[in-house]
Amino acid sequence: MPRKLWVLVIGMMINVTGASFLWPLNTIYIHDYLGKSLSVAGLVLMANAAASVVGNLLGGLMFDRIGGYRSIMIGISISVCALLGLNFFHEWPSYLFFLIIIGFGSGIVFPSMYAMAGSVWPEGGRKSFNAIYLAQNIGVAAGAALGGIVASVSFDYIFLANFLMYVVFFLLAVVSYRGITIKANIQTSVLHESSQIKNKASFTALLVLCGGYLLCWVGYVQWQSTIATYTQQINITLTQYSLLWTVNGALIVLGQPLIRPVVKKFEENLKKQMVIGILIFMVSFAVTAYAGSFQGFLAAMVILTIGEMLIWPAVPTIANQLAPKGREGFYQGIVNSTATGGRMIGPFMGGVLVDAYGMQILFGFLIFLLVISIGLTLVYDRFLKKEKQIVPFSG
Repeated sequence: MPRKLWVLVIGMMINVTGASFLWPLNTIYIHDYLGKSLSVAGLVLMANAAASVVGNLLGGLMFDRIGGYRSIMIGISISVCALLGLNFFHEWPSYLFFLIIIGFGSGIVFPSMYAMAGSVWPEGGRKSFNAIYLAQNIGVAAGAALGGIVASVSFDYIFLANFLMYVVFFLLAVVSYRGITIKANIQTSVLHESSQIKNKASFTALLVLCGGYLLCWVGYVQWQSTIATYTQQINITLTQYSLLWTVNGALIVLGQPLIRPVVKKFEENLKKQMVIGILIFMVSFAVTAYAGSFQGFLAAMVILTIGEMLIWPAVPTIANQLAPKGREGFYQGIVNSTATGGRMIGPFMGGVLVDAYGMQILFGFLIFLLVISIGLTLVYDRFLKKEKQIVPFSG
């Protein structure tokens, strides 16, 4: 990998490590420490994710207009200020306020990171996005493992660790990211893009693909919300729950040699790779529905992780190839806002379903959503003309 990509990878790892001290424990903190219902916890996470959606879309547009370095620095600065406030004021309702600001700031950062990764090593193809994805999961493994231990001592230290990691990320960006600023291309506007038939087909294909991606995230985020609280109710400890995310991140990193032959086989057909990943998601939720012990949840998490290793890196790769020149940031913003949208809808929807009908109904509904996701994934490239050069996504 080029050196420029390495510093992006390191920055993403530091960023996600800090965030992973907090996000797996958000629902538990809101429900168990602040005394709010699961529905209210879902609303809080929805507000955080809604702010991230706005940040994602704005960050993608900012990348195309002012470049990656300035976009990232603006996003980091907003998050650092909010995290500093959270360290001093984390009762209700200040917790909600600062979580929204953090979501907005971090939302600005992610599309620029992905767009810069694709720009600094275009010949790398999916390898650039897979490297960023791996960095995220190293961060998840490290942050979640340490977060469970730290939270068992005091939640106050969780907020401090998150803040300090973001300060380190800020310093790295100041020193290293200025040199990899991508020259902005402001000649292609969204309106101009929409007037071109080829670009309209690509954009429509992206939206359909992201529809299926959204439903995958609605299911996945239950592990951070309703399933997190459910594990506490059946006497799985906070440390054990955090360990599940450590296994998730570690398996993604250590399992690369095992997954690489599978990924290479589907290198020319990412659609099939995604469909297989979604089917694996369905198996994971079926296992979770009958899990009654830590071992059962561990097995479900391992299965879930295999599915995400096939789905998550594929979507930004497709988006990068669909994007017209000069709109890479905008397309990555759509992808990131879709993932964030799933994180926004999922906790509230799951909380309402569990409060009203119980966990078993939720699991059945999630499997139904994944069936719809498969359908959208199968048809998204129908909007592309046969002569279009993006051959790898054909049926």
